[in-house]
Amino acid sequence: MTTLITGARGQIAQALISRLHALGHPLRAGTARPAELTVPDGVETAQLVLSRPETFEAALRDVRQVFLYPEPSGIDELIKAAEAAGVEHVVLLSSSSVLGPDAENDPLASHSLRVERALASSGLTCTFLRPDAFASNSLGWAYVIGQALPVQLPYPDACVAPIHSEDIADIAVEALTGTTLTGRAVTLTGPEPLTFREQLALLADTLGRGIPVEHITRAEAEQQMANHMPPPMVSSLLNFWEAADGIPAALHDTTHTLLGRPARTYRQWAEENAAAFGRN
Repeated sequence: MTTLITGARGQIAQALISRLHALGHPLRAGTARPAELTVPDGVETAQLVLSRPETFEAALRDVRQVFLYPEPSGIDELIKAAEAAGVEHVVLLSSSSVLGPDAENDPLASHSLRVERALASSGLTCTFLRPDAFASNSLGWAYVIGQALPVQLPYPDACVAPIHSEDIADIAVEALTGTTLTGRAVTLTGPEPLTFREQLALLADTLGRGIPVEHITRAEAEQQMANHMPPPMVSSLLNFWEAADGIPAALHDTTHTLLGRPARTYRQWAEENAAAFGRN
């Protein structure tokens, strides 16, 4: 039973390909530029562009399961092509943001919510993985930390429960190879709530040097973030941080509750990625 991994250049997709290949599962890696993709020997590649339905048939041929990144563009056509190809199960890497208030109109949440709803209305068996904040979001601080500059934050005490991407990959493997998660929607977090200030303190401890935190206004943050993010996305993200300011993040499912193995901590992520922040 071939499994199609979409977005095959992505971090979690790459981890999935490695794990599933090691387990002996037939795989096809789908990406817009397959010639640029490096995969283990024996893994097929295929061009798959969600905005180009003409790429769907070949990518889905003989596929029974799909790991899918959320992209509303072309989702209805992809579902039709998947049903026609005999696909039985789709595991969607969604987002916990779909559970937020007014998710339909939120620029970040609606992206995943539209895909969830389209899949839920189909005849496919679907599993929705809804991770909360990724630990790897901290890489957004890497440049300023590496330059020994203060990290400027409008809501330094916003609290999340950051999840290690390797934990998401482990859970996705279970969703694709086991039965315990089939047809479920699970919200995923790391094992501990941490404010941004606490995350930076853990990074500082890992690096062996202080990381100054500078509080800035929301308006200043908007101006900074607008340099690399559309304004609606900026507002959505700042609204999320504001709502989480000073409020302990709720813990949901982890690799401990779902797989019976310890969840990777933020400190572990920091130690594994210390070089990105300037540690030799």
